[in-house]
Amino acid sequence: MSRDHRPQHKKECKKRAAELRDEILFKQPESSYEGDCPICCLPISLDQPRSTMMTCCSKIICNGCVYSFEERMFEESLEQTCPFCRHHAPKSEDEEISNVMKRVKANDPVAMVQMSLLLYRSGSYDDAFRYVKKAAELGDAAGHYHLAIFYYEGQCVEKDEKKELYHLEQAAIGGNPSARYNLGIEEEGNGRMDRAVKHWIIAAALGHDGSLDALKDRFKDGLVSNEDFAAALRAHQAAIEATQSPQREAAEEARKE
Repeated sequence: MSRDHRPQHKKECKKRAAELRDEILFKQPESSYEGDCPICCLPISLDQPRSTMMTCCSKIICNGCVYSFEERMFEESLEQTCPFCRHHAPKSEDEEISNVMKRVKANDPVAMVQMSLLLYRSGSYDDAFRYVKKAAELGDAAGHYHLAIFYYEGQCVEKDEKKELYHLEQAAIGGNPSARYNLGIEEEGNGRMDRAVKHWIIAAALGHDGSLDALKDRFKDGLVSNEDFAAALRAHQAAIEATQSPQREAAEEARKE
């Protein structure tokens, strides 16, 4: 290859790399990063109060399965245990934290994110950053999302927009719809509405309310086509319906009482 052709070749390689990255970035995930309940095998709702993370095994279980299991334990006068691994239920907050730390030591990224959130709320930002960074290194979508927030806020680390966007993209690829929503806002701010709409359509199809609202507002402004909005609306509704069951409805009614 002659030296005259090197700049052109480098430009073409960079363009192709960006195209390949977009193919990965804008691929519709099969499910959200929350996955399915390991007991009923239905998708976990994005509405976090509707599911529970078991500190003993780090499994995220829908409240329908938790409620049904606890009802059976009560009726049969049995000791309360984890619906999944049958570990005895923690009797104090200290025991819950101890359980989480055991999972952290086992290199469990879900537990690392949970510990990071606990530390962040207590003001231990350096330790919170360390745990969530490790979770991201292990490929956890929630870890990438919360790490992006650290770089956005500049809490215990320097603000870094490049790193923030990188981790938002990794989280979005991993099925985190909140990360996609934020990427959509970022793209809109940069004047790339077509890319913003793509992000919101993907997130809405995972059941993300904020992204559907964003599409609705831009549809009213004439920035989203009728076909795209109608398709997103149907996909969002299908995602929400997929998370519903009689057991989950019963658990929700009990929670409201």
